[in-house]
Formats: sequence, structure tokens, C-alpha cells
Amino acid sequence: MHDPRALIEMGPEAVRRLARRGYTLDLSALESLQSRRSQLILRVDELRAETKRVAQDVQHAARQGEDTGALKERAREIKELIRSAEVEQEQAQTELRNLLLTVPNLPLDSTPEGDSDEHAVELRRVGAPQSFSFEPKDHVDLGEALGILDFGRASKLSGSRFSVVRGAGAAIERALAALFLDLHTKRHGYTEHSVPYLVTRQTMTGTGQLPKFEEDLFATSMGDRELFLIPTAEVPLTNLYADEIIPPADLPLALTAYTPCFRSEAGSYGRDTRGILRQHQFSKVEMVRICDPKDSQAELEKMLGHAEACLKELGLAYRVVQLAAGDLGFSAQITYDIEVWLPSQQTYREISSCSDTGVFQARRAGIRTRDEHGKTKPVATLNGSGLPIGRTLAALLEQGQQHDGSVVLPEALVPYLGFRRIAADGTTEA
Repeated sequence: MHDPRALIEMGPEAVRRLARRGYTLDLSALESLQSRRSQLILRVDELRAETKRVAQDVQHAARQGEDTGALKERAREIKELIRSAEVEQEQAQTELRNLLLTVPNLPLDSTPEGDSDEHAVELRRVGAPQSFSFEPKDHVDLGEALGILDFGRASKLSGSRFSVVRGAGAAIERALAALFLDLHTKRHGYTEHSVPYLVTRQTMTGTGQLPKFEEDLFATSMGDRELFLIPTAEVPLTNLYADEIIPPADLPLALTAYTPCFRSEAGSYGRDTRGILRQHQFSKVEMVRICDPKDSQAELEKMLGHAEACLKELGLAYRVVQLAAGDLGFSAQITYDIEVWLPSQQTYREISSCSDTGVFQARRAGIRTRDEHGKTKPVATLNGSGLPIGRTLAALLEQGQQHDGSVVLPEALVPYLGFRRIAADGTTEA
């Protein structure tokens, strides 16, 4: 969430930067709400000051034996005026906050122009896509032939956009999570967390999922208690420090968690609905970093390297792109996507997003630190996928497929699996 004074001071510059991402800022409405709120705060302060003066006048008149009736009546009038002004002030504050909650983050000027993945700028490619002497299958056909993916039974249980992974496939998913967590905790310095999968509306608001993206979330309720299923571990990990002041000496913080993620994917029907690329439930290892705002860009590069390390460990071909301003997530000011090669589609597909949100989420969630003078200020927060399990499994199947229908897996997974190859009949071999 933005500081309204900062947006107003930026004026046309704020309008220009937000327009790059397709958002029209109503600057006059913002100025009007901010002015009204400020005037009401001043009005309440003036009335409270008058209350003190009248109280002193009552005491003085009483000591002099004078009639205090008129003064007491004025004190009652002021009390009512304060109550009324406070109600108006709260209404103005709510209107201002509601407006600010819908304003996305300002993209950095370094983000490319454009509003779709077609406008992303490629930064580098790592690993050469395989050349096959046969027509490569997609992960759905491979997984079903090997007996490790079952979409029919998943549909029977939960409807469309779910999957059942079994046998060697389930073992690979478990192994991937363990490998990624080991990389992040033992090599990259993250602290692993086990977090709730159900969170409050306030928690969802802190990281920017609410109020704008409520249709993308799964919600549940027990009586008057409302909870949301997390769409990513970014939500609980970042909000662990909501309404706290983090000592500067503790920064940066590096947090990771392996959780299921739940997304309604509203509006995405027809896109990637085949297989495990876009599902209502999937698992992911998430990275979150919290730092001083001046260090956020360096921390983003560091996090991107940590996500890339997972793919390098698996020997998967991928590329890194920088998203265009109009394609950024609501809370991000800059985002790098990592896209893994899928032979069946002959293209790169997103497997990780690493974003710097600056102080945007921290202002919403009340996460602060102190400057060199001891004054509180918002921290910067960053998040990145490191990595999603389903999409990584799909890439492993497709990039590791052989002409005989078997799949060869990366050496890095063998210590976690105990096998290197899945034969065409679904049996595993060292």
C-alpha cells in the first residue's frame, strides 16, 4: 500500500508510472480524500484543545463562585462535536484506505514496456534444449503411460483441475521438496518454516491478495470465523512479522516453506488446463526475504540465483526473463520469471517468479525496522518460487524421456529416491 502523501507529491509522475501497468490513478479523488482526512484530524485536535480550555474555565469560574452553567453546556456541545467529527474522520480514513488498497505497486522505470508475456525481455538461457530422434510426448501422456499420473480418479474425487500422483511419481514429488529445502536451508541460508494453510482476511490483505483478487481464492468459514486457503506460502511467511519492528541487526531475513497452494484460477479456463501446469491445488517450495529497502535489488538478484540453482542441480534447460510493467503482479515493482523448456510444446514455460515488492507489502502489513536515528520505517519484502513441485515434475518427465518410453532422472535426485530410471512399464531401476 502506498503512502498517499508520496503519491500526491509525485503527482503526474505517479500517474505515468501506474499507467505503464494499465492502472489509471484518480489523483484528484486521492487528493480530495487525503485533504478531507487531514482537515478532520485538525478539526478533532482543535475541538479537544477547546475542551481543555473550557474545562480550565469551569474550574476557574467555580473557584470564583461564578455561574458555570454556560461553560458546562459548551463542554457538552464540544463533546458531541468531537464524537461527530471522529465518525467523519473514521469514514474518511476508511474511504482513503479502501482506495489505496486497490492501487498496485509502482513499477520501476527499468521494467520493459508492454502488458503481456510477449513483451518480457530475455536475459539469458541456461542449458541447451534436447534434440530427440522421436516425437516427444507431453507429461500427461508420459505420466499416464508410466502409471504415475491419474487424472481420471482425481476428477472422480474433486472434479477438474486436480491430479493424483502415485508410485514413483509421488516419490519424485517428495524428493523434489526435500532437495529444494536442503538447497535453500543448507546452501542458501534460509530458515525452514511449517506454517498454517488457512489464514485470515487481514493476512491476505497484508500481502496484496485482498481485496482485489478475492475471486482467485478459496475461502471457508466456521460460524462467524472466516479463513482463506493460501495461494502461496508467501502469504503466511511474509505476515509472520506483521505489525512488528524487526531490529536492523536481524536483517536480512531469509524464510522458506514447503506447502500446498490453492488457487481458483478464475478467468484462466482453457489455458493450460491439460495436465499439471495449472491446477486448483499444487505444492511449492517458497522463498521470502525481508531486508532494508536500500538492499532490495541486491536481495532480488540473490533470490533469483537461488531459484536458478534448483534447476541447475536438476540439469533442466531454462531461460530467465524480466517481465514488462503491464504484466507485473499487483504487489511487485520488478519481477524476473524463470521459464523451463517443455519439449512437447517446443517452448519455455514459467516455473518460477522472483519479485521485489519494495515497501508495498510492508506498509500494508505494518512490518517495520529502524533507521540509523532509531526512527521506524517499512522494510522491503521479496518472494520467489523455489520451486513448484508439479511443474518441475512435468519438466523432468518431458526433458528426461527416452525413445523406449522410459524416463531418466537427474543424478541429484538419486540420494532421495534410490532409483534413477522409470521403465516404460512403471518399474524403477537404479
